[in-house]
This record gives sequence, structure tokens and C-alpha cells, in this order.
Amino acid sequence: MKLVILTAFTLLAFAANSLLCRMALGPGLIDPVSFTTIRLTSGALALLPFVQRRSGSWISGAVMFGYAIAFSLSYVSLSTGMGALILFGTVQVTMIGTAMKSGERLSALQWLGLIAAIGGLTHLVLPGLSAPDPKGALLMTVAGLGWGVYSIMGRGAGNPVAMTAGNFLRAAPLALVASLIARDSVHWETTGVMLALTSGVVTSGLGYVLWYAALRSLTTTQASLVQLLVPVLAAFAGVVFLSEDVSARLVIASALILGGVGVAIARRKPIAIPRG
Repeated sequence: MKLVILTAFTLLAFAANSLLCRMALGPGLIDPVSFTTIRLTSGALALLPFVQRRSGSWISGAVMFGYAIAFSLSYVSLSTGMGALILFGTVQVTMIGTAMKSGERLSALQWLGLIAAIGGLTHLVLPGLSAPDPKGALLMTVAGLGWGVYSIMGRGAGNPVAMTAGNFLRAAPLALVASLIARDSVHWETTGVMLALTSGVVTSGLGYVLWYAALRSLTTTQASLVQLLVPVLAAFAGVVFLSEDVSARLVIASALILGGVGVAIARRKPIAIPRG
């Protein structure tokens, strides 16, 4: 139950993070590089008291920065639906591929659940799909690869808070350098800055800590699959906070994704064999 609650709060944070990013970048309240810089820098400052000696690594920090900057830049030219499909499709390929290479195997039931969940995701975003901008698609693929790798690296985190704090502390300077390079295109409004700060301190800083804590009790395959719930949560957040309509498509897609993930990650109990 503790793992379920921890994972649920993590996925809610990720969904909220997507919502905040869309709210800031969609209407042009801030440029994507500044959003990323404020997001990572504020997260680093919020977690600074928890940094321990040798916590985090430059590799993890660089992967975190790579994911964050590619994610923001890709949504300049991609629709929300296409971006979600590319991101979570890449995450699945990265994490499940790594899991199978390391010895994890999916059962027939897990494959069925995965196919149902991917089908639900495709059904959810289908109305907004069109031929993607090649540059945006490439950037979102990089973001998905980065997040998959970052999640895999986090499975061995002994102290999730200190590890996440150390990673943010290393990612922030890279973001500052990116802002310096892109200084000619910098622009922001107060609302955009506030959204970026909320993303950095709450939904990224706290969310990544919870995710690293949850990863210690999830297999790589399970960690990959549960993230397919994020688009559903983000869609319903749009209904609540952006007054978007609840459509039959959303309900059907949500049922497919929730059911598919539930089937794929359920732990099967061993069959008792009578003795004597």
C-alpha cells in the first residue's frame, strides 16, 4: 500500500508538471530555455539543504538537463498529443528494452496489458495527431530517451532525497549556460515565471524525490508501464483546471490504459501445489 500511494503521488506530480509546462509555453508566457532554467535552478535551491557529500552524479545531472531542455523545446513545434505519444513510446522502448537485456521477461499477459495501454494512449491523442515536425519529434525522442535512462539510473538510489538534490545541483549550471547561449530569445512574463517555479520546486523537485523512492521497489518494466498513466492524469487535470470537456474518447482511452497497466504490473500469486 505504501508503494501504491508513493507511486500515485509521483504520477500526479508528473501529470501536474506537464500541465504547468503547457500552461506556460502554450500561450508564450515564457521561452522554453528560461522555463527549463528556472525549473531546474529553483528545484536545486529547494533541495539544497538535503545535499550530502558525493550525492548525485554529473552523468545523472546531465541526463536530467538533457531531458528537461529537450522536453521544453520540442513543445514549441509539436502538438500535445503527438508529443505525449513520442515521449512515452520512447520511454517504453528504452526501459523495457533495458529490462529485457538485463534478464527481465514479459509474460503473455503483460504483453497484452502493454499493447492495450499503448492502444489507449494512441486513441487518447489521435485527434491531435498529424505529421510531426522532424526537429520537434527528434527533440521529444531525446527527452524520452533521457527520462528512461534517468529512471533506470535511479533504481539504485540509496537515499532518494540526497541523490535527487545532488542531480538538480549539477543540472542547474548546465541550464544556466543554455540560457546564456540563448539570451537573445529570452522573454518571460510574471505568470510564466511562477509556473516555472512551481514546476521546479513542487512537481519536479518533490516529484523526482518520490519517483526515486518508488523506483527502489519497482522492476524496470513496472516503472516503465506505470508512467503510461501520466497522460490520463494530465488529461483529467485539463478538465479540472482548464475547463476542457470530458469526451467519450477520454473515457474509453483511460479505461484501456488503466486496465492495461493494471494487468501488466499485477503480481501473480504463486499457485499452491498440494503435497502428499
